[in-house]
Amino acid sequence: MTVTIVGSQLGDEGKGGVVDLYGDAADVVARYQGGDNAGHTVVHDGETYKLSLVPSGAVRGKIGVLGNGCVINPRTLFDEISTLQEKGLNPDVRVAERAHVILPFHRVLDGIEEDVKSESDQEVGTTGRGIGPTYEDKAGRRGVRIGDLLDPDVLRERLEYVVPQKRALVEDVYDIAVEDLDDPDAFDVDALFEEFREFGERLEEEDMTVNASTFLTDAMADGQTVMFEGAQGTIIDIDHGNYPYVTSSNPTAGGAAVGTGLSPGVIADGEVIGIVKAYLTRVGSGPLPTELGGVVGDTPGYDEQGDGENEELATYIREEGGEYGTVTGRPRRVGWLDMPMLRHSARVNGFTGLAVNHVDVLAGLDEVKVGHSYDLEGEEILTMPSTTEKWGECEANFRSFDGWPEVDWADVAENGYDAIPENARTYLEYLADELDTPIYAVGVGPGREETVVVEDPYE
Repeated sequence: MTVTIVGSQLGDEGKGGVVDLYGDAADVVARYQGGDNAGHTVVHDGETYKLSLVPSGAVRGKIGVLGNGCVINPRTLFDEISTLQEKGLNPDVRVAERAHVILPFHRVLDGIEEDVKSESDQEVGTTGRGIGPTYEDKAGRRGVRIGDLLDPDVLRERLEYVVPQKRALVEDVYDIAVEDLDDPDAFDVDALFEEFREFGERLEEEDMTVNASTFLTDAMADGQTVMFEGAQGTIIDIDHGNYPYVTSSNPTAGGAAVGTGLSPGVIADGEVIGIVKAYLTRVGSGPLPTELGGVVGDTPGYDEQGDGENEELATYIREEGGEYGTVTGRPRRVGWLDMPMLRHSARVNGFTGLAVNHVDVLAGLDEVKVGHSYDLEGEEILTMPSTTEKWGECEANFRSFDGWPEVDWADVAENGYDAIPENARTYLEYLADELDTPIYAVGVGPGREETVVVEDPYE
């Protein structure tokens, strides 16, 4: 039995909390894509854990696997493991030997490229963690993989090939002297070799590296249950999202197969749970037809279309929901729920169930809106267009729902679905009907115990 957890929107839907919610029945939690640009917040026994790389299940003593579809920054990996150990945990994390390594020059180049793009308002709003440049090298067949760190001769060979290219890119294309950078050692073969050889030794000494495909297949053959954890969300999938304002990997359910080495049939035979935030947020640039408007700080992608009332509402939701990036701390853009987006996500992923989070955040509003459809070139459409340019031309057609009161959400979680305020249930049932997918869980607070569990995917 497998369960795949997929973000249905633009990331930040609360996937880590759902992994935590259903994680007791899982023996292994495997991340299948992304890197330390993925913020997961898990609340356990009153302690808040903010993770960006280690799979969320590690908080509850599950085996965590970082699959071959991930890109790994060893600095972040060992820092997070050390932080968890300092809090009394003993995380068991395995890393796929086929996963690619984020090297310091990837982070430097990420920042340089965003700066260059900002000059023509084309910046993506990346986290600056080197994710995109690492996936570029993977596709360009010049990357360094986790398995390479275990063999000093191979590691040296890989670095001697790729580092001069990166140095030339900085100096000859971007016209920047490497010596003037904050981290010139990022382009020094010897310095990189020494640091990452030591990472390889530690990975080997602690028996952390695996063939992910074999490891997970053997685990399931032994009767263990596996949960697949996606990072980011469907609408920033590099193939199915609003390109170019996307991540560099496939957060969609299909990514669970290629990112772990298991067959598509294994994923399809299990449950695929789409995580939905009861409203919409994103960090970074790109269209957002249901956006409430207003500018927050210097976050890219904002425009000044919102009136004062909408800006006030966006600020209220942002503060109530703590809508700031887990990795970057940047304020998130806020909008109403976008049904054309969710219809696209349901089709691409094949959701078998939905987990809807942050229903409590909207409590107390007189009215809650949903972008039911778009107007594009005089035609009503029910799903996202394929190009970002066309998406940017879409105007949302809204449906209004009566708001629901602020209640004792802990009491609601204890008493079940029928205890959810009636107007909120109407909202949830509209969502389930439109996507033809049942509600499995409703998040009414940040903690695992503040969730109404309707269906257990493992039963």
